[in-house]
Amino acid sequence: MNQLYDVIIVGGGPAGLSAAYSAWQNGAKKIVVIERDRELGGILQQCIHNGFGLHHFKEELTGPGYAHRCIELVADKPEIETLVDTMVLDVQNNKTVIAVNPEKGLLKLEGKTVILTMGCRERTRGAIRIPGERPAGVFTAGAAQRMVNMEGYLPGHKIVILGSGDIGLIMARRMSLEGCKVQACLEICPFSNGLTRNIVQCLNDYDIPLYLSHTIVAIHGEERVTGITVAKVDERMTPIPGTEFDIECDTVLLSVGLIPENELSRGLDLEMNPLTNGPVVDQHRETSLDGFFAAGNVVHVHDLVDFVSEEAEIAGKYAALKAQEKMATENRTVTVKAIDGVRTCVPQKLTMPAEIPADEKVKLFMRVAAPHRKVKLEVKSGDNVLLSRPLPVAKPSEMIAVEIPAAKFAQIGDEVTVGLVL
Repeated sequence: MNQLYDVIIVGGGPAGLSAAYSAWQNGAKKIVVIERDRELGGILQQCIHNGFGLHHFKEELTGPGYAHRCIELVADKPEIETLVDTMVLDVQNNKTVIAVNPEKGLLKLEGKTVILTMGCRERTRGAIRIPGERPAGVFTAGAAQRMVNMEGYLPGHKIVILGSGDIGLIMARRMSLEGCKVQACLEICPFSNGLTRNIVQCLNDYDIPLYLSHTIVAIHGEERVTGITVAKVDERMTPIPGTEFDIECDTVLLSVGLIPENELSRGLDLEMNPLTNGPVVDQHRETSLDGFFAAGNVVHVHDLVDFVSEEAEIAGKYAALKAQEKMATENRTVTVKAIDGVRTCVPQKLTMPAEIPADEKVKLFMRVAAPHRKVKLEVKSGDNVLLSRPLPVAKPSEMIAVEIPAAKFAQIGDEVTVGLVL
């Protein structure tokens, strides 16, 4: 099977589906979305709680509800083909995608452009090197979420959660609702890594204690987890001797961060950002390799799926224009640098054509390195202040999105800096 597509999209989650719809809106005639799971929708299918879609669809939806909306966008459109239960084995520099499907066998798809929307995966116990025994009962929070919400199994009854990421917090509430006892939530940082609303709704409302600056120093049990030893950590995140205490449990859920799924990106030798663990992209979400775009959690981890869809729509639009040869070819490149308390900023570069289209937008998505109150965010190019915005609260767990006004584009030099004024 050898076909030529305008846009090939690797990943059928909210990013891939939003990118496909946007590409279709912008004139792409032949689009394919490749998804390795048995159904479209990505991780949203197991997120049965609400809180999705407030920005993008202007109403509150559950995860499957949001996924259904995205699936409806691409349904009944002959220009958009979807392949589920299909694993991409290789993406080549000439935009050839090799995939395998149980019914169709080995597929070789050729595209004019490729959009990478593979999402992210969870960091495991091996990645954070928790000492102790290796008994059953240690799961990532996302794996436990799938077990409970989709497969109908309880991973355990007395739960401890390591990490205060959003999935861990939501699973604290979910396990409580299933009748389990959540003993504690432990966080190695001096601040929570989850959204404020999740801290309130999932821990405070269920009287689940949150221990900041604490971590697990040992897991006990032979065949099954019987308990853990917890210790306080210092500013270098090293356990402090003498602060240890034990918690009885039969299950440990790990919510210790997400890693963008970039094995295919590294195989293409794309320029990667070491802080986001994703490809370096411009404001059109084009990577360092011509004709390859990336969007969503594969670029950097988002806290709201609404922002994932927004980014993917940008990638879909410009991939479609690129396939139709409607994008400017003579551009100058502007570097975007995160400074002064801002840890990461996406896009990491701007591609500025000689004549800037009237509808051109540059939206910056950033995260701060540490919590702050009453600070000001400044976007500058040299001495020119492109944007200044007061922030009542800035937290590493909550992404900040700002848009550079089109009227300011003429003031952009060779570099744009994004930083906090304390």
